[in-house]
Amino acid sequence: MSTAAALIGLVLAVFGARMLVTGNAPGVIARSFRSPRQAGGYHLLFGLAVLMFVLGATLLTELAAMIATLLAVALVAVAVVYFRPGSRSRHHTE
Repeated sequence: MSTAAALIGLVLAVFGARMLVTGNAPGVIARSFRSPRQAGGYHLLFGLAVLMFVLGATLLTELAAMIATLLAVALVAVAVVYFRPGSRSRHHTE
């Protein structure tokens, strides 16, 4: 389980970094965020948080694992507050 979760975190982080570097996001993701930068930041921070949580839980002592978990939660909080999806204003024309 921890290997799969770490792999998911790594994929998310690389995917987010790619969006930040190229400035492009896939269609569905681009429509969910205000900009490719926000989409990339959101995925990068979530991926790093998953990696930090998994590696902290499996490789570190109890205190270090708790600190890694708190840092991972902080990364998720930053991602949700600053880069959350669905924050684009949608204008419906009828």
